[in-house]
Formats: sequence, structure tokens, C-alpha cells
Amino acid sequence: MSLIALPVSAQYEDGQKVYTIGVVPQFEQRKLFDIWQPILTALEHELDFKLQLVGSPKIPMFEKKYLAGQYDFAYMNPYHLLKAHQTQGYVPLIRDGSRQLKGILVVNKDSPYQTVADLDKQILAFPAPNALGASLLMRADLMSLFQLEYFPRYVQTHSSVYLNVALGQAAAGGGVLSTLKQQPPEVRERLRVIYETRGMKPHPLSVHPRVPEEDREAFRQAWLKLAGTRAGSRLMALIPMGQPAVATMDDYRPMLDWNLEEYYIVE
Repeated sequence: MSLIALPVSAQYEDGQKVYTIGVVPQFEQRKLFDIWQPILTALEHELDFKLQLVGSPKIPMFEKKYLAGQYDFAYMNPYHLLKAHQTQGYVPLIRDGSRQLKGILVVNKDSPYQTVADLDKQILAFPAPNALGASLLMRADLMSLFQLEYFPRYVQTHSSVYLNVALGQAAAGGGVLSTLKQQPPEVRERLRVIYETRGMKPHPLSVHPRVPEEDREAFRQAWLKLAGTRAGSRLMALIPMGQPAVATMDDYRPMLDWNLEEYYIVE
């Protein structure tokens, strides 16, 4: 049964509408704001409404907020979108058209672990239970494809996963290639990838149905226009969203057949 929230009155500041944007916390809060705030500031030059970035320190808190419909716009993982669409009616606007999202399993470069089977009964680090590529899909593969027994350790962010593995505090950890590439060289160079999950369309930037259609489309067109500039392209590469493209629910519906609900954990 759908639980779509009733529309609420828009917030206003100095006579302008203000829409909130939530971003899944793949990175710690300061880095996330450093990446996103310049993009939103640039978008506002093309829009007749303001954009307020709303942070969440941990992925479970982000999940609670979008499930309650607290964000007008939200950048979320593809499985988050399926849940958000079901409960609140969120729909995708934009995604990266240049790549697929895959989960990766990393180990310390100097460790003896060469295959997934080598990790039997070891501690594995994950950002949060429902981080899609890094945890949800990865855990589904480890159980259904490899019948691996392991001890999960949830450390909140992708960066914390990589640091745990680099420091030897976990035998392996789940992440995605884009966040691995953004780690400091001293961390990244101490890791190697031993497994990749199947691929899917990347994180969509989505919108709540209470946002009027004209504002949704204005936001999408402003984003695509900004992406077409040299400066905007550099900013979006940090998300990363290398080639923004129009997104639809059809991009993500195939995931409904992946049986991920069995591994989804409500916190």
C-alpha cells in the first residue's frame, strides 16, 4: 500500500521558495558539503527558487528522512529510490549516464586473501546495512553466490570502510569504485579489489511529488545546463556524475527481481 505524503506548503526565504536537498552520506559531512554546496550555489543562478542542502551524519538517518518524505530533492542509491518511490512517490530526475554502479570488495594489498572464499569467518566492514553496492548487494552476493560465513562491521561511511581495511582492522570491506578512487593515495594504494558485483544504473537525483512539475523540470534543465559547462563538469565529477542524463523509473525497475528485500535491514 502506498504511503504518499500529502503536499505541504513550500518554505520561503526573502520571498523565494526554498527546497531541501538530501544527499546520501557516502563521505563524512564536511567533504559532502564541500562537493555539493558549490553545485547548488551555481544552480540557484538559473532558478527562481533556493536550494538548501540538508546533511545526515549516517546512512540510517538519511533513510529515515526520505522514508518520511522530509527531502524535496534527494540524491540516493538505486535501492533507496525503489523504497522511496513505494512509500513517498519519489521519482528520479537525473543520473550518471557514463557508467554502471557496482559494489567492490577490497582487501589490504599485503594480505593473504586472494578470493572471496579466503574470507571465511573473517570480519568484513560495510558502510551501513543498506548502502546498495557496498553492502546490500554485496552481502546478497556473499550469501547467495558464495555461502560465505563472516562477521559484519558497520562503520557508517565508505571512507571508514577503506581505512578499516587499510589499517588491518577488517579483513575486507565493501565499497564502490567511484568512492575508492576518491580516497587519499596513502589509503587507496594500500588496497586491492578481489570481487565486483553485477552492475546497475547509478544513484539518481530524485524529487518528491509535492514539488510542482514546472520546478522539477526547471531543476533538471538547470542541472543539465550546468553540466555542459567546463566548470560545472568539474564540480559534478566530484559526486561523481561524469555525464548527467535524464533518469526514469524504468532504469531501476529491473532491480525488483534481485530479491534484495531479503537483505534489507530496517534500523
